[in-house]
Amino acid sequence: MADFADRSLGIGYAGGSLILFVLLMVSLGVWYWSVGSVSVDTITSPKVEMFYWATILFSQTLGTALGDWMADPTGLGLGYEGGALVFAAGLALVAAGYFYTRVSRTLLFWSAFILTRPLGATVGDLLDKPHANGGLALSRFYASAILAAFIIACILFLSQKAGEHPGESQRIS
Repeated sequence: MADFADRSLGIGYAGGSLILFVLLMVSLGVWYWSVGSVSVDTITSPKVEMFYWATILFSQTLGTALGDWMADPTGLGLGYEGGALVFAAGLALVAAGYFYTRVSRTLLFWSAFILTRPLGATVGDLLDKPHANGGLALSRFYASAILAAFIIACILFLSQKAGEHPGESQRIS
C-alpha cells in the first residue's frame, strides 16, 4: 500500500505518508466516535476488533512509508542510520512522555506503535541492504538472527509485568 501510493500513484513518499496518516486518523476517529475510546483495553467485541485491525493496517503501512521517506534518497535522504535515529528519538520522546507527563496513555501507545514499524524497517534495511545502497550487506538470515537475538535479550533483561484483561476482576491462579 505504501509503495502503491508512492510509485503507482506517483505522489511520492510525502504524499503517500500524508494519505496514510489521514486514513489512520479517520480510522481512529470513527473508532472513537463509534465506541467512545480507542484504547486497546476496550477490544471486547468483534466490532471493536474490526476497528483495531483497520487501525493496525493503516499504522503499519504508514510506518513503512515513513521509514522509506526518511531513508530513501528520493525522500528526505537521511539513510538507514539517520532514519533509525529519528524514529528511535521519537520513541525516546514517547517514553519520556510516559514517565514524566500525564499525557494520555492511549495516545502514547498509538504513537509508540506507529514509530516501531519505521524503526524496525530502517534497522532491517540497514542490516541487509547492499553497501552501495547504504546497508551493511548482511544476508537476510543474519539480519533476522541479529534482530531476533536483540528481541530475546530485551525480553530476558528488561523487567516484565503481567497485565490484566479489563474484564477480569481477579487474577486466576
